[in-house]
Amino acid sequence: MEVLTTSEMERADRLTIAAGTPGFSLMLSAGQAVAEAAMDLVEEGPILVICGPGNNGGDGFVAAAELAAQGREVSVILMCERDALQGDAASAAKGWKYPVLPFNPQAIGKPALIIDALFGAGLSRAVSGEPHDMIAAINANGAKVLAVDLPSGINGTTAAVMGIAVRATETVTFFRKKPAHLLLPARINCGRVRVADIGIDPQVLAEIKPQAFENVPEIWQKQFPVPRIDGHKYARGHVLAVSGDISATGAARMAARAALRAGAGLATLASPRDALAVNATALTAVMVRSVDTPIEFGDLLGDRRYNTCIIGPGAGIGERTRDFVHTALAAQRHLVLDADALTSFADAPERLFEQIRGATAPEVVLTPHEGEFPRLFSDLSNKHPGRSKLERVRDAAARCGAVVLLKGADTTVAAPDGRATIAANAPPWLATAGAGDVLSGIIAGLLAQGVPAFEAASIGVWMHGEAGTEAGPGLIAEDLTETLPAVFRRIYDAFGIAY
Repeated sequence: MEVLTTSEMERADRLTIAAGTPGFSLMLSAGQAVAEAAMDLVEEGPILVICGPGNNGGDGFVAAAELAAQGREVSVILMCERDALQGDAASAAKGWKYPVLPFNPQAIGKPALIIDALFGAGLSRAVSGEPHDMIAAINANGAKVLAVDLPSGINGTTAAVMGIAVRATETVTFFRKKPAHLLLPARINCGRVRVADIGIDPQVLAEIKPQAFENVPEIWQKQFPVPRIDGHKYARGHVLAVSGDISATGAARMAARAALRAGAGLATLASPRDALAVNATALTAVMVRSVDTPIEFGDLLGDRRYNTCIIGPGAGIGERTRDFVHTALAAQRHLVLDADALTSFADAPERLFEQIRGATAPEVVLTPHEGEFPRLFSDLSNKHPGRSKLERVRDAAARCGAVVLLKGADTTVAAPDGRATIAANAPPWLATAGAGDVLSGIIAGLLAQGVPAFEAASIGVWMHGEAGTEAGPGLIAEDLTETLPAVFRRIYDAFGIAY
């Protein structure tokens, strides 16, 4: 579950070696894991291992020797002279009793499988010269590719493609995944990722204290809300979603319905009077109240049973929406801010952040996509190279004092204290109009039940992705709420919860 940066992974290696496990022993285990993956990928045919000058290349040499010992046809290309290798990589090369081919793209030939052991995860500068040409030739070859640790050309921490990168069929990494195995664009280059145990004691994590995790149920299992047999709807919270005017009502309705599906006991739509008939006609389980002004909204929030608000989907951009947000924060309500609510503060985001940071009781979640994110955090946008999505979202959460969820195929959630999750379960067809409104509603429904904001956002993201997979290709946003019951059953089964 833990996700380690390259520096954290290096520290895990050092701690393991300091505890008495030789570094070469770790390399032997890594190379053997690569060999096993190679044999799974191709049952027959020649295998080419392309080795770099560092420990990644050492892993490649061990894999080559193991494959040859298993009777496979193996050849090795080495980026440097053998006598230039040092440390464990040099020891590994001694185990390869055969010649090495010149570092030339023409030497690749037509293998069934290419094992990419050129560079490790710590690549920090753009690939150029002969390595660039070799990577281009690997990608053009047509053979299956197995990457060692990460595809060459990928920065393991930022997930950036450093000019050019190998496009792997599968990647074998060791001990724990790195951000680049989950974040775009690198995740596309990794193909399938398998994590191999090479003898690093998980106890090292207690000293490293990683704060990033893959968004999987084990992360938030203890916070997942389960209704009590003696419970009632008022104990499960009441979500209040703010509707836009008569021309933009659907988004808030979907969010409110999703809040109910996520387990909130009740949901109400705060509707402008001119849209009241439209909303009332379209809704059944979701109630409707007429609210035109922030003062009326504040009066409605005088009822403490409304414990969570959603503001943004279809709300409209401008002063009215800003005032509704200020009113909800002043009333100390849990709050999900999306879409128009975020854009409404584009000219003065610090006004929003100051009020969030000054609010002691409510849980607040901001859910921008990449287009909305720079409207609040212009210096943290993805136009600034060298910063991963994980780092940007963490910085944003620390700045605003709320949980920040940056949407995408690699949706990342971060809390102000640095905890973060990265999701990898969203299907491509989830990118459709209104899907984000449903996500806001799911998160609000979880907040209403008392789930802390970081866990509510992470659970919401995972369930949203699973609902998309359950619905399948061709889904529209309305389908997501209908597939949530199947997702709940899957969670209950996994956690051993009776239903």
